[in-house]
Amino acid sequence: MNKESIIDLLKKNHSNFIELIASMNENDFCKHVTDKWTPAQQAEHIHKSIHPLLLAFKLPLFIPGLLFGKANRPSKSYEALVEKYHQKLLTGYKAGRAYIPKEVTFNQKSKLISRLRKDVFNLCKLVDRLNEEQLDKYILPHPLLGKLTIREMLYFTAYHVQHHQKNIEIILQS
Repeated sequence: MNKESIIDLLKKNHSNFIELIASMNENDFCKHVTDKWTPAQQAEHIHKSIHPLLLAFKLPLFIPGLLFGKANRPSKSYEALVEKYHQKLLTGYKAGRAYIPKEVTFNQKSKLISRLRKDVFNLCKLVDRLNEEQLDKYILPHPLLGKLTIREMLYFTAYHVQHHQKNIEIILQS
C-alpha cells in the first residue's frame, strides 16, 4: 500500500470510528460490559495511541533512526501486520499503563472527539511529508509488536481503530 492509500485508510477508519462515537447517547457512550472498556474509554485509548506517533513524526527522522535503528528487512504487508497483531493478542496481552484510558464522562465527549479529529488530521499531514523510502527505512517501537517500520506502524494505526470500533459494536449489542 502506498503512502496516499495509507493516509486515505487512516482518514476513513478514524472518521468511521469518530462518527460512531459522535452518534452515541450517554448510556451507550458510558456503557460498561464485564471487563471491557466503555466506548468512551476505547476512544480515549485511540487518542493515547496516536499521540506518541505525532511526537515521533514531528522529530527529524535521523532522531528515531539513532534511537531505534533502521529496518533490516522489508515492511510486512497490511494483512501480515494485522495477522501478527491478532496472534499477539491471543497471548492475553493487555495495554501498557501509558495506553490504559482513564474514566471518561459524557461531558468530555465533545472535547475527546475534537482531539481525535485534530490528531488524525495532524498525523496524516505529518505522514504526507514522508516519502515511500522513509516509510520502509525507519523503525519505531511498538509495545506489543516490537520494532515496526513506519509503514507497518501506520498499518497498525489504521487497523487498531477498526479493532476498537468492533469492540464498541460488540458492547452496544450486549
